[in-house]
Amino acid sequence: MIKPTIIVVGNGMVGYKFCEKLVARSADFNIIVFGEEPRHAYDRVHLSEYFNGKSADDLSLSTFSWYQEHDITLHLGDPIQDINRTAKTVHSLSGITFQYDFLVLATGSSAFVPDIPGVEKEGVFVYRTIEDLELMKAYAPKVKTGAVMGGGLLGLEAAKALMDLGVAETHVIEFAPRLMPRQIDSAGSAMLQSKLKELGLSIHLNKSTAYIGGGHKIENLHFTDESVLAIDMLVISAGIRPRDELAKLCGLQTGIRGGIVVNEKMQTSDSCVFAIGECALYEGMIYGLVAPGYEMADIVVNQLTAGSKLFYGYDMSTKLKLIGVDVASFGDAFVTEPDCRTIVFEDTHKGIYKRINISTDGKQLLGGILIGDADAYNMLLQTVNNKIVLPPNPEDLILGARGGAESEGTGVMSLPDDALICSCEAVNKAAICSTVSDLGITTIEGMKKCTKAGTGCGGCVPLVKDLIAGTMKANGQYIKNVICEHFEYSRQELFDLVKIGQIKNYDLVLDHFGKGDGCEVCKPAVASILSSLWNDVIVKQDTIQDSNDRFLANIQKGGTYSVVPRIPGGEITPDKLIVLGQVAKRYRLYTKITGGQRIDLFGAHLNDLPAIWEELIDAGFESGHAYGKALRTVKSCVGSTWCRFGLHDSVSFAIEIEDRYKGIRAPHKIKGGVSGCVRECAEAQAKDFGIIATEKGWNLYVCGNGGSKPQHAQLLATDIDKETLVKYLDRFLMFYIKTAEPLSRTATWLNKMDGGLSYLKNVIVNDSLGLGAQLEEEMQSLVNSYHCEWKEVIEDPALRKRFTHFINAPDEKDPSVQFEPMRDQVKAKW
Repeated sequence: MIKPTIIVVGNGMVGYKFCEKLVARSADFNIIVFGEEPRHAYDRVHLSEYFNGKSADDLSLSTFSWYQEHDITLHLGDPIQDINRTAKTVHSLSGITFQYDFLVLATGSSAFVPDIPGVEKEGVFVYRTIEDLELMKAYAPKVKTGAVMGGGLLGLEAAKALMDLGVAETHVIEFAPRLMPRQIDSAGSAMLQSKLKELGLSIHLNKSTAYIGGGHKIENLHFTDESVLAIDMLVISAGIRPRDELAKLCGLQTGIRGGIVVNEKMQTSDSCVFAIGECALYEGMIYGLVAPGYEMADIVVNQLTAGSKLFYGYDMSTKLKLIGVDVASFGDAFVTEPDCRTIVFEDTHKGIYKRINISTDGKQLLGGILIGDADAYNMLLQTVNNKIVLPPNPEDLILGARGGAESEGTGVMSLPDDALICSCEAVNKAAICSTVSDLGITTIEGMKKCTKAGTGCGGCVPLVKDLIAGTMKANGQYIKNVICEHFEYSRQELFDLVKIGQIKNYDLVLDHFGKGDGCEVCKPAVASILSSLWNDVIVKQDTIQDSNDRFLANIQKGGTYSVVPRIPGGEITPDKLIVLGQVAKRYRLYTKITGGQRIDLFGAHLNDLPAIWEELIDAGFESGHAYGKALRTVKSCVGSTWCRFGLHDSVSFAIEIEDRYKGIRAPHKIKGGVSGCVRECAEAQAKDFGIIATEKGWNLYVCGNGGSKPQHAQLLATDIDKETLVKYLDRFLMFYIKTAEPLSRTATWLNKMDGGLSYLKNVIVNDSLGLGAQLEEEMQSLVNSYHCEWKEVIEDPALRKRFTHFINAPDEKDPSVQFEPMRDQVKAKW
């Protein structure tokens, strides 16, 4: 029997996926693939990781041996030049001619390059292939200022690439009045823009480029509003253009604006020719994401193997991390009132924007937008797609149920079996749950191998993990919560292993207990463990827990930093106040009293930080650790010293507590409060630990927090003396440091703890595990190892050298930082 021949034109992600799906379903075809690039298919979705150490092989989706094992003939670097539909032949650049029975066009798209004078100059690049990235990588070392033309998904990815390449100043140029106009609304875009500016990007909106200036190489951009931007490098990422030139040459129907017209079977105007991916135009739309391309590939495979599956469009919901900022949109994100009701949560301090659109009867979720915090994305998308009836308080979907409890009937296990979990690979809930129950697969790596779920864009991985855990729990199995694919241990297990092994840097931890090169999940988690165990100077670590740790200060809008000295208990002398004023005047800093009873100094230049710290330390101040996952403040009221209602001296006790735990690193920030009576002026019950005076002593409350999901602290012990309270607090904090998951506040930690407060009370107060003495000893060791990180830097010339904006001109400040007057002070322009 002679097998029908299928020729695939294009060896990108979608072309490869077609081959993978076809050989999995049938061995009755002779498959020939032609690729234009010199390498086999690779992951374009994660292309920017090429600048983070991943090689072309790491990004590769397959190997040459895979094609050989499946009898697929592969021609690389040999694009098809001509299609003869009458003779059913294709002719390649190298002169090869093959006859086909069916032809699959997976030619993808190319970068859209606007017709602007000067695009041919040296220093102008597109961002599309590994070859493009290699050219950018070679050029970047001689660049000081770069720009990206395009503020959409691809443009912001390109901007991240420039930052990863070490370009000191990066600009984003967008023609539209907002970033990502196709995915997010104006308010969400404004929040994203604010977050990106904090990270050092300069954003230019409503900009139309007239021409690219310079001689043989780029020197500047000239805009139609007559403004000019001096740059050394330009990356054009202004959208995509379907690769439909072959289709036009052979007479296939194409769209007015490009794209190969297809029907619901993915057939072109020639029934023997199919088109899939970004070259295909279905009902006037080009689908620029990988998931719909994979679905198109599956449709064609289904048609070729006598199936009846059809394509009726695709959900373009998406979640991604742009330069470290979560961005997601789902369902109908742009529907407005009166066609819906809109619920919006906005936190400008933390850079979080959440919008959900619900039906006018309040029963259905229609869509929404998430900026800065997209943890709820997967469940929100499932709620839209499966038409799940909303809870009585739909705002809980973005704010969380009151008290941290999950509402009955919610959660991943309540989803219908046919709920589509991985849209890239069309894997539903039933397939994942049965893989756990029937095949015993309990890891995300195993699930990827068995079902392919999570191997595309990766956005579904958190939901897949939750389904694995939920199924295991339903089956009565033990659930092991590992840090990531590089460490087969929970944070608690790794904490103990690192301690026993006396290991003090990330590379050794990875060598002893992990595999691979690590990732953005495990590096900060291990940094947290190392900090919590050894309390070494954070800037000496080869990895850091938080980006602000790198310069021991919080980066602010406009590229400046804020300085927050410790003011224990909120008590400060007039002389110290005067010093703060003198420092603020000398360095032109904006001053504000914080909610934690401290004084924050904003607008510091990077190379001024050590000098500012030196003056503050000479006056008796220390680092306030406002930049770290550590104890921040212990807030106090004036207590019995001044207040006629005060029962005890709350200020002195707050100072004692803050001085004891200062500098101690934890999975997340820690805040405390001490109130002198039940009137609670220090808001102690809104803190990770709160102490309130009673007639007989002190009450200790734990695991509260404010923020976007406020939760009251819970009563752990009543009417205890100061010594007992410090002992319980030692145990509580150390138990939290040792057992909490990465980046978990104490409230979240308690909410997830089996047995809740009763269990915690047994461990801390009743010493049910017999760990009390050990926890106290470990805490005392951390207390004894305290050092002021600012002082360590100013006394170490090598560390101090790091605090410069220009290596070759250490005294020169960042010229892009500008200030403007505001209420007798200044603020940074941005």
